[in-house]
Amino acid sequence: MSITKSLINILRCRTRSLLTMSGIAIGVLSVVLISTVGAVGTAQVNSTLVTMGVDTLLVQAADNTVGITLTDESADTARRVEGVSDVMPLMASMTEAKMIGRRLDTYVWGVDRTADRLISLEAKHGRLITAPDTAARSKVCVVDEAYALETYGRSNIVGKKVTLFLGGRYHDFEIIGVASTGLSGLQSMLTNIMPGFMYIPITTMQQLCGRSTYDRLAVKIDSMDDSAVINDVKTALNAAGGYTDGFTVNNLLSQKKQLDDILNIVTVSLSLVAGISLVVSGISVMTTMMMSVGERTHEIGIKKSIGARNSDICLEFLTESILLTLMGSTAGILGGIAISWAGCLALGVPFTVNWLSLLISSCAAAVIGAVFGAYPAYKAATMKPVDALRT
Repeated sequence: MSITKSLINILRCRTRSLLTMSGIAIGVLSVVLISTVGAVGTAQVNSTLVTMGVDTLLVQAADNTVGITLTDESADTARRVEGVSDVMPLMASMTEAKMIGRRLDTYVWGVDRTADRLISLEAKHGRLITAPDTAARSKVCVVDEAYALETYGRSNIVGKKVTLFLGGRYHDFEIIGVASTGLSGLQSMLTNIMPGFMYIPITTMQQLCGRSTYDRLAVKIDSMDDSAVINDVKTALNAAGGYTDGFTVNNLLSQKKQLDDILNIVTVSLSLVAGISLVVSGISVMTTMMMSVGERTHEIGIKKSIGARNSDICLEFLTESILLTLMGSTAGILGGIAISWAGCLALGVPFTVNWLSLLISSCAAAVIGAVFGAYPAYKAATMKPVDALRT
């Protein structure tokens, strides 16, 4: 019954109620936008990191060592450790690529045929690096989809040529595949910051750079939380080479978790700042309800004179205040989701909603309505019938 009366009273002063709800809606919308951007950004970064092999161990020579290298024997040693499921040697170089008259920075990875198992490469067009490519030291490469779109404006550029600067000289490579790596969404937002990725046979990169060793070993283990296997990999490599502490083993997944924590803290902090606008909107709710009490003084007197209790009057005004905030917060949530969805659609990234944040926003709006509507409701409830009827 109180809800019905409250809705009637809200509709009685449509303009004032609409303005009050608009203030609440804007506050909730800002919170929803920030939380959704945070959720989408976190999901996109996590997807990118996993694609780049963040769910593997990265083994390399310790920074304070000289003359320690990673070889085929090192890879075999790591493979023999119990709990290790796969090992791939890696070489990497930040260099320049030339294509159709354009010079672009690119990050070249030397990989073998197991690359798709460790860094989640998927051939969208053409094929990936194969064992024959590695054995023949072929000058072939796979480019990521974002690079293809930036140069040719389309994703399928299989058969085109690209020139890479490696080992102090330029070398022509044939593009045999375009990979969908999960980086495209992030690169579309960071075009001027994140370079394109290319993948060539690791034997080709060794030959062109005049090396027989590797920069790193990517080691995939059965459980990334198994610290014993991580220590076993390091111990086995040190023992095989006769070193004490010649290698470092980085668990990139633990760094990913730290990054998740940082992103969550930033999102929560910004959401709290945006939530301040909700408190400001609460003041407008109180103002609206005080005006409503003043306008309905005579009505309050009549209700009390025919038997309405203080609790009935209080509940009616409190319900009206909460309804105002809930209706405003609902509009803000729907608006925030719509804007976020449109933004994700325009950027070509998956849409993600932080449902917990939406729930918290709704509850916070209801609490604000109750808190800031409490005093006007109390004032209306404690009004004396005689005084109210005089007005």
